[in-house]
Amino acid sequence: MSNSNDTLNQNKLKVVELFAGVGGFRLGLEKNNFDVIWSNQWEPSTKTQHASMVYEARFGKNNHSNSDISTVPTDKIPDHDLLVGGFPCQDYSVATTLHNSNGLNGKKGVLWWSIHRILKEKQNKPKYLLLENVDRLLKSPAKQRGRDFAIMLQSLNQLGYVVEWRVVNAAEYGMPQRRKRIFIIGYLKNTKLFSDIEENSKLEWISKIGTIAKALPVKDTNALFINEFKLPDSLLEITDNFNVESKSSPFENTGIALDGTISTIKTEANYTGNKIVLGDILQNGEVTQDFFIDEIDKPKWEYLKGAKTIDRKSPDGFVYKYSEGGMIYPDSLNNASRTIITGEGGKSPSRFKHVVESDRGLRRLTPIELERLNMFPDNHTKLEGISDTKRAFFMGNALVVGVIEKLSKELNAQINSAKKFINKIEDM
Repeated sequence: MSNSNDTLNQNKLKVVELFAGVGGFRLGLEKNNFDVIWSNQWEPSTKTQHASMVYEARFGKNNHSNSDISTVPTDKIPDHDLLVGGFPCQDYSVATTLHNSNGLNGKKGVLWWSIHRILKEKQNKPKYLLLENVDRLLKSPAKQRGRDFAIMLQSLNQLGYVVEWRVVNAAEYGMPQRRKRIFIIGYLKNTKLFSDIEENSKLEWISKIGTIAKALPVKDTNALFINEFKLPDSLLEITDNFNVESKSSPFENTGIALDGTISTIKTEANYTGNKIVLGDILQNGEVTQDFFIDEIDKPKWEYLKGAKTIDRKSPDGFVYKYSEGGMIYPDSLNNASRTIITGEGGKSPSRFKHVVESDRGLRRLTPIELERLNMFPDNHTKLEGISDTKRAFFMGNALVVGVIEKLSKELNAQINSAKKFINKIEDM
């Protein structure tokens, strides 16, 4: 006879987590009736799989794969209700300019096709998708703004999914970091949520009644113009010809893709609740001396953080002036923090590392503070053999858990509402 815990687990929605990192998706999902039944994390550029080590230490080794996902046969991945993943974004990252970005042809960008392959080959396709990437995805590559995103949307539509997306700045919803990411939710044909999007106004779904709109409200957009256009059926045609004559992407920060038709609009966050600021997450008296800036290094920090004009030379020998503005230094404690980058760790002076003022002087942020900025539990990444610099790297790659909490809570509510509706119809 099964016990109540078995029954509870049977009712939970089964999740497969790809590109799992140190488990940010999982932390948010498991608070909202989702059960991660299989996960994969593989970092091709390092011999020691540090992120996977942390993941296993926190969630266990059972049903966790530490192999290149492109080599994992689809039939080795269990059937599931929801597929999630922050697929590698190095090819779209602001750490490199768009002109140097290879988009879908990049070394890691091609891992998008591992998601595509799983969805294509699964006989029992997951009913729902929740994917995350940098917002640069909407306008890459430089010569065909939006091409990569168009390929993804059309390929998901052709696999039977309707897709909605939103670029979310976590700080605009009260979270402690100004981290802007695109979140993509897919609903498979034959689900009620697919039908709901088909039958309702796209503007209504985007701005009021949809999963993302309810989780992360936006200002009333009824008076705004929604742009609609049709994507070519052929992915090859998109690859070769999409948006070749335009300098801007046709994709706004919010939208829906249904049967190759795009409905997209610019939205603004609508949030009036409490806000967490950088000062709220500091450890203060608990910080060890090695995080404080040495007097000898202060001029270098000030130079890097300050405004400057530098002579630079292009590959063809052309000399030009490169200018950059000054940064707030030290960082304001009264606002959400700037975006954490992967190079946040280490003592060396840097323009982009955070520096805060404390009663003991200027200092860098600790690994715990960086975890808090992504809304991870304290010391989530602390593990023997994992340096503070590597812990900072993890947080530079991670997402803000609070966004996943809000999205997964509403997705679960929408799915349960759909189930109740279907059961009611069947009982009639």
